[in-house]
Amino acid sequence: MTSQILIETPTVEQHSTGFGIGTATPRLSWRFLTDDSSPRDWEQTAYEVQIVRSRVPEETYHVSSNTSVLVPWPSGLLQSREIAQVRVRAYGCSASEEQQAVRATSWSPWSIIECGLLDRADWVARPIASPEEPQPDAPLRPVRFRKEFQLPASSSVDKARLYITSFGVYRAFVNGHRVGDQCLAPGWTSYHHRLNYQVFDVAPLLTAEGPNVLAVEVAEGWYATRLGFLGGRRQLYGDRLAVLAQVEIQLGPNGDQFSMCTDSTWTCTPSAIVRSELYDGEAYDTREEDPTWNCSHLDQASSWVGVREIDFQTAALVAPDAPPVRITEEISPVSVHKTPSGATVIDFGQNLVGRLRVRSLNKPSGSCVSFIHAEVLENGELGVRPLRYAKCTDEVVLNGTELVDWSPQYTFHGFRFVQVNGWDEKSDGSLLLNINALVMHTDMTRSGWFSCSHSMVNQLHTNALWSMRGNFLSIPTDCPQRDERLGWTGDIQIFCPSANFLYNTAGMLSDWLQDVAAEQLREKDGCVPPFTVPNVISEALWPHTPQAVWDDVVILTPWALYRSYGDRDILRRQYESMLAWIDRGIRRGSDGLWDPELWQLGDWLDPAAPPVEPGDARTSGTLVADAYLVHITSVMSEISQVLGHSQDAARFKTDHERLKARFQAKYITATGLLVGDTQTALSLAIMYDLHSTPEAAQAAASRLVHLVRLAKFRVATGFVGTPIITHALTKSGHPQIAYRMLLEKTRPSWMYPITMGATTMWERWDSMLPDGSINPGEMTSFNHYALGSIINWLHSTVAGVSPLSPGWKQIRVAPTPGPTIYSAEAMYDTPYGRLECRWSMETDADIFHMDLLIPPNSRAQVILPTREKLSQPTVSREDGEGLWVGSGRHHFSAPFEWREYSRDWPPKPLIPIMRKIEPDYIA
Repeated sequence: MTSQILIETPTVEQHSTGFGIGTATPRLSWRFLTDDSSPRDWEQTAYEVQIVRSRVPEETYHVSSNTSVLVPWPSGLLQSREIAQVRVRAYGCSASEEQQAVRATSWSPWSIIECGLLDRADWVARPIASPEEPQPDAPLRPVRFRKEFQLPASSSVDKARLYITSFGVYRAFVNGHRVGDQCLAPGWTSYHHRLNYQVFDVAPLLTAEGPNVLAVEVAEGWYATRLGFLGGRRQLYGDRLAVLAQVEIQLGPNGDQFSMCTDSTWTCTPSAIVRSELYDGEAYDTREEDPTWNCSHLDQASSWVGVREIDFQTAALVAPDAPPVRITEEISPVSVHKTPSGATVIDFGQNLVGRLRVRSLNKPSGSCVSFIHAEVLENGELGVRPLRYAKCTDEVVLNGTELVDWSPQYTFHGFRFVQVNGWDEKSDGSLLLNINALVMHTDMTRSGWFSCSHSMVNQLHTNALWSMRGNFLSIPTDCPQRDERLGWTGDIQIFCPSANFLYNTAGMLSDWLQDVAAEQLREKDGCVPPFTVPNVISEALWPHTPQAVWDDVVILTPWALYRSYGDRDILRRQYESMLAWIDRGIRRGSDGLWDPELWQLGDWLDPAAPPVEPGDARTSGTLVADAYLVHITSVMSEISQVLGHSQDAARFKTDHERLKARFQAKYITATGLLVGDTQTALSLAIMYDLHSTPEAAQAAASRLVHLVRLAKFRVATGFVGTPIITHALTKSGHPQIAYRMLLEKTRPSWMYPITMGATTMWERWDSMLPDGSINPGEMTSFNHYALGSIINWLHSTVAGVSPLSPGWKQIRVAPTPGPTIYSAEAMYDTPYGRLECRWSMETDADIFHMDLLIPPNSRAQVILPTREKLSQPTVSREDGEGLWVGSGRHHFSAPFEWREYSRDWPPKPLIPIMRKIEPDYIA
């Protein structure tokens, strides 16, 4: 036995647990664990899957394959509610073993798989709502529902499941105990098309001795709250809060079945939470609270009335692969202080997304305490102007008894600072001791880590991480604080490769892409909803017009997920959406490129754009759109080839060659320069290989360096150029220029916000001005991950790790040292196991050292840096250069002329002759 190689518990699809899955044929994956005694260069040659199902003999399947990621389900179709146990073992050999003897690993731990309700007919429950008529264009007060039930006498509970969803967001209770730990369930989907449901094991909460009660509280959530900017709109999906719930209990020892579903026999009452909105916050009146409302013994039964059954939506009921939103961390405040106006403000030291937890509060009846949330201070006061129409205020009205462990339940805020009104620290206790912040986001599994020898670069990476956490809340959003919080397609399209490294996004983003496709394909023209999905922006505010970069999310984001996770089904499922966009949705001119008359967002938020005109970029929006069109056409050819659509692959390859030639004729001069002559235009041409010859590409690269030096290494790119400019400089043999840009501290730059104390990425480079005032533009956020896309360059270039083939089965390891960064490391949990890369520079001896861990069943192409290699254009990622190594730990040492490489550091800006030379301001 090759016991040194162990297999983790197998996983199912892109599901976080395997409990409540929504497919009858779940694909299986497994990762490998190794230690220092593991054989090197080990690769799988076959695997066995063992399956235990009820009323079916144990099954074992032997498959000759080196695949260990998303392998097909070998057994028969699973049924609704069915439970199966699965374990695997792998057969493989190591190049270091004599005669390459094939041996088996030990069996993995058992994985428990349980299906949800796979068919609409499995749902017997009916949606129920309050009988009261809703008020149009007004907040809907949360509603509480309950139903008591008695289990048969002398019965015991073998298995009990609660299947539940809501029109709104809910919390469920059994006999007064909270069911699960999810927040804002069922999450935000395109409710007219897809509605998530959850499955819970409630057996431990039931009692056979007395009555049981299932109680559910439902609030607006995204379903009915005000959404969108400029005041927004309410009740976009419906005007009634409702719950759909089904309890199914298996009684022992005979296996009798007992069920209880939502129907007209339930009762309801208004909640003591009198208002709960995402933008404006939550109000809780404890004087209206009945603490027994979710228990079997109800004190105020007279306030409960019969419910009203309502029509079932046409939306598909979905068991999502995406993990739920949860509280993932609790943070204590770092200080409490008085503002110049006398207000009391708590500082948590970190800009975050979530809500407060108040440990204890006891004031006279009728007293009110309010909590106003904001990201920054301005002139010493709470900076609420960037919140626009969002009040971001939670309120509690006391009833004269102690309130313990209170948190708002159906809202969230983006904040670092909280102004507390109505709290007297002398009589009410210390705010430092009584109030914490609860961090909320979709509970994805952390997968990637990066650090280096430069503390400010590490802070930049940390800031991007926190912005991802705050903006991956049910859907990928753009900002978590103001009256927006929408699923902007352009933001996630450019940030997706970075996100895929930090966390396992496969379940969340593939689920969201299904909403993108659902909303797109209902339009005959194939056009993607304008900028946000789910689409809540009215046609009157933003007409349904196609846009490059943003709408290209339907092609580039599935492709980025495939590159990271090797999941062909994501491509297969989204292929119709891709074809609809590229064949029908794009509005083309006579040359097949974009219609030049169509306004494009283009290089949005160019730092030269005035605060009130964020789309006024230096780079032509049409040029940006055309470059992206050439690129996505090439990507479509690759996707079609992966899926076996050979005719489409050939068609898109021909289209790509034709469009590339037309782009060259339209934008590229004979010498290789671009008519746009901007950093973004040149970077696009370099990264997407839009030149006809290497010499022309190098001329463009030289011009790009010239423009960067003219800009004094300050950022001169917006949404499109910023994620790729350091890649373009490195690819074309100018990594020192990329490092110099990274480390510039004068605004606009990546380091400037850090000099201002930023703990998340900003929407604008100067969201806060040097004097501490907030950017005067109407649109500015201090938590916006898009410009944090630079971290992809930190992972792939500074640390030097990137996928060479889909799912990281083949890995590229090619670190690029920087003159002021002497060491770096990255760790990443690939679909095959842990990848680790650590390098350091022995500067006195001019020696480069690197330690590498490659997981079993993977290989890596290692390209050690030399001064000559770093100053040459990068060759293709798929070339045969470098040393190929297999799994295990490897150490490399090689000469590197560090002193010669860093001799000309720092590169100098180009200063006009009449200007005084400014001192370097480098991190």
